[in-house]
Amino acid sequence: MTYVDGFLVPVPAGNKHAYLKLAQEASEIFREHGALRVVEAWQDDVKAGKTNDFFTAVKREGDEAVVFSWIEWPSKAARDEGMAKAFKDPRMKMTDMPFSGERLIYGGFSVIVDR
Repeated sequence: MTYVDGFLVPVPAGNKHAYLKLAQEASEIFREHGALRVVEAWQDDVKAGKTNDFFTAVKREGDEAVVFSWIEWPSKAARDEGMAKAFKDPRMKMTDMPFSGERLIYGGFSVIVDR
């Protein structure tokens, strides 16, 4: 069954193009190491909530936008192997990150509905 890694990350609006470049490069690496699909979605229609929302989840600051992204894998085993290989890949040694890594939220998810 498909396995998904999900991410929320705050990105300063002025870093959108730098983030896009980084995301495109990283997506190639993940795909080379077994990912089926990599999706990066830039905030478009995100509203403030009464109790919680995407903004408070990432502790958004100033003009930051929220990026919602996910990586689809064939299975958790494929993900574990692929992620390990991807993060050992020298191309993943990115030092100038266009976002706050401390406020990146991520996790792995077993798919329960896929229609």
